[in-house]
Amino acid sequence: MERYIAIDGVCAWPNLTQMPNGEIIATIFNQPCHGKWSGDVECWGSTDGRFWQKRGTPAPHEAGTNRMNVGAGLAADGALIVLASGWSHRVPRPDPMPVYPHDATTPEEAARYDFTQASVLDPWVCRSTDGGRTWTRDGRVERPEMMANLIPFGDIALDSERRPCASFYGWDNKSDRRRGDRFSWFFRSPDDGRTWKPVCLIGNGNHNETTLLHLGGGRWLAAARTAAEKAIEMFASADDGATWTSNGLVTFPGQHPAQLLRLADGRILFCFGLRNIGLRGVGARVSDDEGRTWGAPRVLVTYDLDADGGYPASAQIADGTIVTAYYSSSAPAHQRYHMGVVRWKIEARTA
Repeated sequence: MERYIAIDGVCAWPNLTQMPNGEIIATIFNQPCHGKWSGDVECWGSTDGRFWQKRGTPAPHEAGTNRMNVGAGLAADGALIVLASGWSHRVPRPDPMPVYPHDATTPEEAARYDFTQASVLDPWVCRSTDGGRTWTRDGRVERPEMMANLIPFGDIALDSERRPCASFYGWDNKSDRRRGDRFSWFFRSPDDGRTWKPVCLIGNGNHNETTLLHLGGGRWLAAARTAAEKAIEMFASADDGATWTSNGLVTFPGQHPAQLLRLADGRILFCFGLRNIGLRGVGARVSDDEGRTWGAPRVLVTYDLDADGGYPASAQIADGTIVTAYYSSSAPAHQRYHMGVVRWKIEARTA
């Protein structure tokens, strides 16, 4: 197990995309706060998970806003697609930077962060054909009539006809977002990631951040964060996303959100945040049967006991090493927001 402070001074909420040449692209929020002030969506690249270099900025913020919520992945033609939303009514980044632990706000600053008028920004569709170095913004996301807003999350995946698919969540026109009402949607693009159309609901009003994995042959898994239990509920589809069936909760309360990855040996890796009192870090489970059952949970990495953190994302490089990225507001001997990385290998599959 190797552990790194990969990108310092960012809250990140990382999404990892493996490019056709094997490189890993991390799509992140570039500010050391939980979205309180203005910031951008950036892309950073690595060949092995140890060293990272900034590639480009798919979603630079407009004045008084931030871009911080993302879904990312590859189109059928190999282009890198980033779906990016964010929030209005954000103040500029403080100068000098404030010093306080774990994103707390001092009393003197409280008046600066009045988010009562804030609203979710419509998602941008951002596209790069050179590995995340340069970007164009072209396309749109069709919002279902019932929804007041849409927020992208998780991995973009190709369906059985190589059409990009993604998940979005949001509030409907009648819900109060402060109560935690959420609806998670499955979207598909008919034109290789330029326009996005809603297909159906995944959750039933209790679900928000949801990540997808295409198993092949029109079969899908979706790992959805629940608002009530604050856990992960696993859903499956056998008809290319037209309908979804719940397979029940697969984590305890306080363990969310998640990411799913098909490993080179065919197994499925399920990583999730650990946000329990006394246990803050990243957990993992593995399935040998296409997500119907899961092995015992294990702890991949921990950080400070009261740290803000989680949101893991993983990729597997050619030598079998798994690169798992996450974020944390602090870790032992490092008291700043950062994107952390662990490099590790899973035990060989038994017959």
